[in-house]
Amino acid sequence: MSAPIAPHHRGGTGTPLVLLHGFTGSWRIWRPLLPTLQEHHDVFAPSLPGHAGGPAVAPGDAVTVRTLADHLEAQLDEQGIGEAHLAGNSLGGWLALELGRRGRATSVTAISPGGGWNGPDDVTRVARLIRASVARTRRAPRTSARLLRRPRARRAGLLSVAEHGDRVSYADTMALIEDARACTVVDAFLDGIAPDRPFHRTVLDPQHPITIAWADRDRLLPFGRYGRPLMERCGAVELVRLPGVGHVPMLDDPVLVTHTILATTHRVDHHRKASLA
Repeated sequence: MSAPIAPHHRGGTGTPLVLLHGFTGSWRIWRPLLPTLQEHHDVFAPSLPGHAGGPAVAPGDAVTVRTLADHLEAQLDEQGIGEAHLAGNSLGGWLALELGRRGRATSVTAISPGGGWNGPDDVTRVARLIRASVARTRRAPRTSARLLRRPRARRAGLLSVAEHGDRVSYADTMALIEDARACTVVDAFLDGIAPDRPFHRTVLDPQHPITIAWADRDRLLPFGRYGRPLMERCGAVELVRLPGVGHVPMLDDPVLVTHTILATTHRVDHHRKASLA
């Protein structure tokens, strides 16, 4: 039996930075980025409710972006974090934008964020793909674990989230599978996604900038279908394209994602320091 997963990670010094993982994942997806990010920031990376390591969700409780953001706000208060840099991937990016709307963001770096759809068909497609991926993970035989020791098998198995799954270590691949199997809110969350447009124009104050970083090889949320509608509704944002990476680019190129996050946080922190000088 594997060791219990910690509910969150916190470490480093500097201005606060909150890292928010994607749906069915856990805070562990950020581990390759932590050493460098913690050189510059006080990093807090929680696991979401109903996810591996996160708080349990009672049957019948609503699991929506609003309720997840409510929980995160309470966690930030408990950690003594008021306003912070927010960085998130997929669902985590959607939550970062929502927390920014609530006034909790010094800046936002949303990496292939969810929520950018124009109607029911866009939501239905994403929910179908996620459910199929989770179902495959949960029914995978034990022999799959042995096969995944082969880089070629990891590349094929991770194709929905990574362009270069062969570069992902066996241990990190098994952690992804463990996280997906531990997620208890797949149906509750996917059934509760509203098909209408979740964002309004001007999510954040211009003094709290948004960077939208989109993976060029994103198969789950391709930019043309999900990124453009979101960009149109977020007001003044900076778009960064991440070349050669899939939907969870921390798997393909953690250095690229680290630099993308720090480019935004450093710019804001430098401007604030200069204004106080």
